[in-house]
Amino acid sequence: MVRKATRNVVKYTLTHKSHKRTPRRRPHPTRTIVTRSQCTTVDTTSGSFLFQSLPSEVFDMILAKLSVLEISVLSMVSKAITRYILDYISTLAWKNKTIIHSFHHSTCLEQRSTIEHYRDLGLLFKRCTLLQPTKDRLKFIFSKFSQIPCFLMEQCLAPDCMGFSSYGVFLQTLIAGWDKLECHRVFNFLSDLTHLLQKIEAVIMGKPGVSWDQKLQLRLFCRKVLLDPWPSQLECEFWLTQLLKPWPMVSQAQLLFILYGPLMPEGTFGWQDLVARGLPHCAMWDLARAVLMLFSKLDANCQTDNSLLAILEELIVIPQRWHMENVARLLVLCGSSLCYTVLASKTVNGQILEVSRLIVYIILVCEKDGYHMTWAVKMVQQICKVFRTAHERFCFIQQLENMFSEVTRECFALSATGNHPNDGEIFQTLCFLMSSSARFHTKFLHMFLK
Repeated sequence: MVRKATRNVVKYTLTHKSHKRTPRRRPHPTRTIVTRSQCTTVDTTSGSFLFQSLPSEVFDMILAKLSVLEISVLSMVSKAITRYILDYISTLAWKNKTIIHSFHHSTCLEQRSTIEHYRDLGLLFKRCTLLQPTKDRLKFIFSKFSQIPCFLMEQCLAPDCMGFSSYGVFLQTLIAGWDKLECHRVFNFLSDLTHLLQKIEAVIMGKPGVSWDQKLQLRLFCRKVLLDPWPSQLECEFWLTQLLKPWPMVSQAQLLFILYGPLMPEGTFGWQDLVARGLPHCAMWDLARAVLMLFSKLDANCQTDNSLLAILEELIVIPQRWHMENVARLLVLCGSSLCYTVLASKTVNGQILEVSRLIVYIILVCEKDGYHMTWAVKMVQQICKVFRTAHERFCFIQQLENMFSEVTRECFALSATGNHPNDGEIFQTLCFLMSSSARFHTKFLHMFLK
């Protein structure tokens, strides 16, 4: 037992001594590795780590080789580069080289190229002015475009000019994602810059059919710069509301007609055609779309529809009371909800004769434009529910049937005289009216007998 213990002690002692005799190694010098994230945070206030040592002439040569989109990406590297790029794009040489002034292109490829170029310019100015207050951003940006003739109303009357469309794409790209407060500031800034409200006032106070070139220029500017570039209906509705809000109901209706009313092939407004004859649904679609935007806003906010109904009543008498077929077609294009709201409001106010006549023309429009007659039958059923008693409903149906006969006699009398330039259209309308009456009553009886 003693020998084993001694052997263990000796073994432990040797191991301990050998550990003490191991020489200590001198540490090798270590290399410091800088990660990419550390590189980007080396200096964010005085300049970019990569470009701060370059002479300005060399940096200008680099920027001259880059596209507008590449410069916009580079402007996000650091504050110092952003400031340098702001100075670079403020030079007259860059402005003359990059900001296109020619917008009268003959080919679709050239037009698309110009539109894309101004979309890239919008992105460049959006990114390189990101850290500035909104007012300063707008002053800096629009000072670069204030003297382009094709961006100004009444300065370029070329029919194929792409100026307003390019301006609209630039503006839409620039302010995409901005909140409503900033968009209000943009609208106010543009109104002051272009004297927009004064031009609107001069146009809506004029008589229909007078100064149509000024009205057309206002329409093109507002549609192509402020309204049409937006892909979302909600954003388009915001700008339309800004244009309409400063004016009373009568002026709002006039401005709405100027912006979205039907145009004739020669480019003039269809003032008298709305009064004299029925227009095709394609001529009324833009106006219906604008009314739908306003109606959806009121419906979403649970507000009263009285203001919209007042605008509609003023709209359908510009310049005089429209042909009833055009009123009916506008309501059909606006859909069930708005159509019922208008008819129910007139019914409550005791305008049974007008409601009956309007329903007859709604049925005619459904037949002409290929809508299901079931839609018109259901609309009549909904209107019948507005009446409180069965006797009132019977009187309404009787009035509707009498109106069918009256409108048919009117169309036949016009067709029989043969003294109108559009006799062919009148006879065709008579045929459609008789077909629509048969189809409506078939559907009505079928739903009643179910």
